[in-house]
Parts: sequence; C-alpha cells; structure tokens
Amino acid sequence: MRSVKFLLLLLLSFNAFAQQEPNLARYNSTKEKLKVWLKYTNTLLDAEDYAKLLTASEKGISISKNHNAYLSRFYIQKGLAFEFSNNQYQKALENYEKAWKFARKAKHLKNETTILMRLNYVYYSVQDTAKGKSLAKYIKQVVDTTKSNYTKAVLNGSLAEYHQNNAEYETFIGYQLKAISYKKLLKKDKANLENIGISYLQIGSAYTKMKQFKKAIEYFNEAKPYVKKSPYVNAFLCNYYLHSYVALKEKDSIRKYYNLVYTYPTKKDSLFINLSFANRSMSEHFADEGKINQAYVFAQKTVLYAQKSNDPDILMEANTIYGKVLNEKGEHKKAIEVLKKASEKALKYDKESFVIINKKLSESYAALGQWKEAYYYNEIYSKNNDEMMAQSAKQSIANAEARYQNKTKQQKIKYLSTENTIKNIQIEDAKIQRIFLISGIALVCIIGLLLMKQSQNRKKTNLKLQALNQELDEANKIKARFFSILNHDLRSPVSNLIHFLHLQKENPELIDEETAIRMQHKITTGAENLLSSMEDILLWSKGQMENFKPQFRKTEIGVLFEETKKHFSSIENIEIVFENPENIILETDENYLKTVIRNLTGNAIKALGKTPNAKIVWKAWQENQKNYLSITDNGPGGTQEKFKALYDESHVIGIKSGLGLHLIRDLATAINCKIKVCSTPEVGTTFTIIF
Repeated sequence: MRSVKFLLLLLLSFNAFAQQEPNLARYNSTKEKLKVWLKYTNTLLDAEDYAKLLTASEKGISISKNHNAYLSRFYIQKGLAFEFSNNQYQKALENYEKAWKFARKAKHLKNETTILMRLNYVYYSVQDTAKGKSLAKYIKQVVDTTKSNYTKAVLNGSLAEYHQNNAEYETFIGYQLKAISYKKLLKKDKANLENIGISYLQIGSAYTKMKQFKKAIEYFNEAKPYVKKSPYVNAFLCNYYLHSYVALKEKDSIRKYYNLVYTYPTKKDSLFINLSFANRSMSEHFADEGKINQAYVFAQKTVLYAQKSNDPDILMEANTIYGKVLNEKGEHKKAIEVLKKASEKALKYDKESFVIINKKLSESYAALGQWKEAYYYNEIYSKNNDEMMAQSAKQSIANAEARYQNKTKQQKIKYLSTENTIKNIQIEDAKIQRIFLISGIALVCIIGLLLMKQSQNRKKTNLKLQALNQELDEANKIKARFFSILNHDLRSPVSNLIHFLHLQKENPELIDEETAIRMQHKITTGAENLLSSMEDILLWSKGQMENFKPQFRKTEIGVLFEETKKHFSSIENIEIVFENPENIILETDENYLKTVIRNLTGNAIKALGKTPNAKIVWKAWQENQKNYLSITDNGPGGTQEKFKALYDESHVIGIKSGLGLHLIRDLATAINCKIKVCSTPEVGTTFTIIF
C-alpha cells in the first residue's frame, strides 16, 4: 500500500491563496523579474493550483535564459504540476531530468536535493528499475560527501524509500532512522516536526509488512507527539494503529481507532483514502473471525470511498478485499469480476496484493468448475508467490543463517554435554586454582600500586616542600637586598648629616656666622634630599615586595642624573659632573638603574676621601646602536682583585660596605646590563655600563 507515500507527496505543499499575477513590465533587470515570478509560482504551488502553475512555470523557463538556478527551479515546478495533476509521471520525469541538468550546472545543492527526491519516486512509479538503481547509487555518493544536514535528511529518506520499494525493509529502516537523526538537527518548525513523525510512521508501516505488529506500534507511538497538531497525518496514523490491532485481534483498540479515523477533518481526497483504508481493515477483521456478512458491509464501504478518492492504488486494494469477501460469501462470478479489476494495477503497486488476487481468482474459478481458468490463475499465483517468498527469504537470509547456526551449536552442545561432564569437573578445579592464583597476583598488584601511590605522593610532597623552600629562600634574599639597599644608599647621607650636627654642637667656635648659615642650609637640603631618597626607596621596596623583578619602561637618563645630584648634594670637596649631551632615553627599570648609579657614585666618593681636587664625571652616550653610561673618578685606583665582587658570585658581602659591588652586579644583570671596570693606580677608575 502506498498511502504513506501519498501522504509525503501532499506534505510538499501547504494550502495558501495564490497571489495575483505580477506585471513584469514594472521591473527593469532580469534578476528582479525572475525573483518576483518565482515568488508568484511558489504561491501557486502552495495553493495546489497546478493548471496555473504549469503555465506560469513555462513562462518562468522562457525568461530564465542563462540563469541555471532559476531554470532548475521552474522545471521542478513544472514537473510537480504534471505529477500532482492526475499522476502524469512521464511528463513529470522529463521536466525533473531537465531540472537536474541545470541544478548541477548551477551547483545548487538544495534544488538538486528536491529533484533527486522526486526522481526517486517517479522512477519507481514508471517502473524504470535501471534508472532507479543508478539514481540510488548517485544519491549515496551525494549523502556521503555533503555537509548539509538538510540534504542528508531528505536523501537518506529517499534511499529508505528506494529500499522499501524493493521490499528490503531492514535496509529501509536503517536509512529512515538516519534521515530522522538529521531531521532533528534542522529548524524545529511545524513542517519538519511533521516530517519526523511521518518517518516514524513509515518505519512502523514497514514492520507491519514484516508482520511485526507490536514493533510497528512502538514506532507509531514515537510518531504521535510529532504529528499531534496535524489532523491529516493523524488520520493515517489511526489507520495504521487500526491495521496493527486487527492483526493482533485486540477488539477494544480496533473499535477505538476505527471511530477516531472519522473524527479527523482532512482534505477531501485524503478523507476518502483514510475512510477506505479504515473500512478495509474492519472488513479484514470480520473476515478473519468468519463473520462474512459484516465483512461484506465494510468491504462495500471500502470500494465506495476508494472510488471517491480517484486513487488507483487505493481502489486496487479496495477491490482486492471486496473480491476476497465475495469469494468467501460464495458469490464467485461477482468475485471474479471485482478481482480482475483489482488485478489490472496490482502488480504495479503491490506484489503481495497481486498474489492474493490470483489465488482468490483461482479459487473462484475452481468453485465454478472452470478448471482451465482456475489452473491458469493458480499458475500465476504460484509463480509470483514463489518469487515473493524468494525475495522474503533473501531479505531475512542473514537472520535465518544466524538462527540455523545457533540451533546447530545448541545441538552440538547438547550432544557433547555428557562427554564434557568430567572435563567440567577438572575445569572447575582449575578455575578454583586460577582464582586463588589471580587473587594472589591481584593482591600483590594492589600492594604494589599502593606503594607506588605512596611513593608518588611523597615525591609530590617533596616537590611542594622544595618549591616552598625556594620561595622562602627567595623571600629572604629579597629582604636582604632591600635591607642592603637601605643600608648602602642611606648610610652615607645620614652619616654626613650626623657629622654636621656633631660639628655644630661640639665645636661651635670653629664655625663663623657665614659658615653656620651655609652649613644650616646644607643640613636642611641634605635632610630634605635624604627624606626624598627614603620615600623613593621605600615606595620601590613596597612595589617589589612580592615579586622582585624589573619593570621596563622608557627612562630619561637626565632625570636620574638630576636625582643622583640631589642625593649627594651634601658632599663637599668633590666635584660631581654629569654629561648627557644626547639626552639619552633608555628602555629599562628606573629604580634598578637609579640604585646602580647611586652605589657607583657612593663607591667613587669613598675612594676620593683623601684625594685633592677630587672629581667624579658621569657620562651618557650612544655608539654603534648601543647605549653606554660611565662613571670616572681621579682617585687612587686599584687592582682587579679589589673589584672581584663584580665577577665572583661567591664573594662574601661585608656588613660595613653594605651591598656594594654585589648589589651593582645583581641589579645590572637584572636589567640586561654588563659592567666593565678599568682602574689605573694613582690615575683613577672608570666603570662602564653597557646596555
């Protein structure tokens, strides 16, 4: 029975009112005209006005020259107009094949998807098995290569129908389930949800063909929530429930679903299809119970509604059941007349019905004593029944083989069971030994795993302790550095300040009024500079407390020189000169470099303690794309041993000297600098910082 296929055909469109034909003269470009005209033809398709659609699609084709995508669309619509108006399949086929050619040229996948779906159905309808087989092979290639969920949903459904047409129901179900999985990925609108429900309905109908009615009902239950808002589909669903419950002989359900079919308002043609279907099921139900008179009443209704539906497939099935009932009723001449009508279309639409018809024809002729005719139709019945049985056997051969193999194995097991009794006892003993052995090995493995886990935990703990110790050590180093910086950078200014205060207090007679004013000014300036330096160092230390790392940014050397000059403003008898003619700007950490400059300046001041005409010269310059800073004093100089702390990390830091050269080395390294020293006895010393 093709009722579900009929259902799918009608779901391609939705009832709508066609728009008024547009005036194309109002539009200048061909693309505008095509767009407007396609919109118009779509409304005709939705309204199922196939006569107008045929004319309009032909006009669309005439104005679509060199526009392949539009050409394919209009040829599709022309094919649909032929197909849906009195099933003119051959004409529909010609237009679908043309549409396919233009869709492939335009590489328009959505159009091609629609065309392949329709071609699959039409090749089956015109019984062109060779083209149908070739098309199915091509559809598989498209499904395997496309990334479009829409195309996969539609074409898996088409492949399912192809295998259903060939009575390959298990393969059909596999493809239909794939189609459902892709449909569920698409937009959840009413049409798509109904299509999911219809796919479940088709799977259920396949199980009815395989006489697995309980399984069929499971899939009908799956379909129900998807089609609950569609009375049209629900009418078909009720019919399939009815058909299944008739086979299962569940009277309450049979009565329930027969009455439900009449409650769903549907379109006129589908109404008659559903009513014919329902009454056919009831006729079969009463015929199976031997209530021929009641079966006869429902069979008559079946034929009446089938005639009103104008569907040849439905009429064929109605005449089949009517002929069967007439045969059972003893009206053999009338049965022969009805069955011959059914036979005309049966082989095309349903081979199973064709087999039943010829069997009943043979029985009717035999009852009339017309043995020649009875033999003739019995031969047709036997031949086609054998073919159908062969197909059925081929379809389930894998299951049959599996059942046979299982049965053979069971017999062998039964035959060998006595022989194996003694071996089983030995095996049981071996099993017990094996269990003890495996238990022992498992216990050893568990102990090993526990020891390994314990070792891993201990290693993790040690690593954590090492990390904490490193952090603590680094924190202590940072603390030591800052204390050393504070000691080294603030000790000299504080010492000078105290010296001035002691001198003023203990030997005031040595200081005249002018000197006192000058010293007072120096003390004040020194104290202010000292305070500024302290604030500067403390703010830096606060920012670096958790993470002692340099923060690079653009730094003007002139600013650092100016701050250094202020820091050592209390120093007398030593001339400090800063030379920065190029106004050098460095990418460095200001605080690190400032500390290095202060330390080098402090060391130079100490070295010039007994030097007459003492002088310190700071220079900044660029050379060969490198930046240089240098400090030169005219002090006593020294040997390389004296500056060992600049190169030897193991050199011990002295408390009196503070961080000293160690501080200079570490901070210079942190800001990617190298320090070179050149010292000549009795001439002086030069430290050069290279960036």
